[in-house]
Amino acid sequence: MNNGKRTLIALGILSTLLAVSTLPVAAEVYKHVDKNGNVTFSDEPQSGSEPVKVRPVTTITLPKMRDIEAQQRQAKPSGQENPAPYGRVAFVAPEDNAAFHSGSGDVEFQVTSSPDLRRGHRFEVDLDGQPVGQNPGGTFTVRNMDRGTHTASVFVVDTQGQRVQSGNSVTFTVHRPSVINRNRNN
Repeated sequence: MNNGKRTLIALGILSTLLAVSTLPVAAEVYKHVDKNGNVTFSDEPQSGSEPVKVRPVTTITLPKMRDIEAQQRQAKPSGQENPAPYGRVAFVAPEDNAAFHSGSGDVEFQVTSSPDLRRGHRFEVDLDGQPVGQNPGGTFTVRNMDRGTHTASVFVVDTQGQRVQSGNSVTFTVHRPSVINRNRNN
């Protein structure tokens, strides 16, 4: 049997199986192998065919967006939304779009909130999408940072570590000395 014929048979089997998967659960499926070894599937029995157990197809019906929005409106009636616990959560340093030299690659982040943090709350700083630490003091140092442009974000987390409010993000560029640049100057 050549490869083209095998491919056609495989495609036939696949399409039959796909068609079978859309049949009602009560439908019977039969497998028949002819004298040349060709396999066919059918919903009608033939002489020498055997029944095939077909598992039911799992389907999931997703809710419609308008239903989700309606549930959210019911959960928080208008005018009763919980206000953000902090009026401001922001970086003091580095400033947004700053560029600075750091020979060691150490960068210090300073964050603040207004009003001050509540008892049990902490600041969390993410650098390029990865958390770098949490503390209530608002000062974070990241050591040996790569040269280049980075983005940092600040959040307030509660006692369970859940983010309760996000603050601003800053983008900054770190310049570091390079052995390559030193050799160019010689």
